[in-house]
Amino acid sequence: MQTVIIVIHLLVVLALVGAVLMQRSEGGGLGIGGGSGFMSARGAANALTRTTAILAAAFFATSLALSLLARYEGRPTDILENLPQSQSGTQQEGSGGILDQLGGSVQPSAPADEGQQAPNSEPQVPTGQ
Repeated sequence: MQTVIIVIHLLVVLALVGAVLMQRSEGGGLGIGGGSGFMSARGAANALTRTTAILAAAFFATSLALSLLARYEGRPTDILENLPQSQSGTQQEGSGGILDQLGGSVQPSAPADEGQQAPNSEPQVPTGQ
């Protein structure tokens, strides 16, 4: 359903841009405009104005429909609701809490002597401070 509305929305957007660009400039805001144009008759201007209004209403309707679909879709709203619960309800020894339950594996490095670097660590770069 959402894909159909998105396709309709994109078609309406393209048609709306085309209708706006075909309209005759009335103020000469950029110094271009006036003169003989593709559609300079008054009747064509009324048709384009009406078409633009209809396309604008369709644009707002599809935008509203997409926002309502996104709001009431059945996806979980909070990532913390999907965490596995421990059996005892308390943290066990060695568990780091919520971040460890979310996943990822980061191995803590062993502390190195002051003059030596740990075997898997990168060399220290002076920052000039």
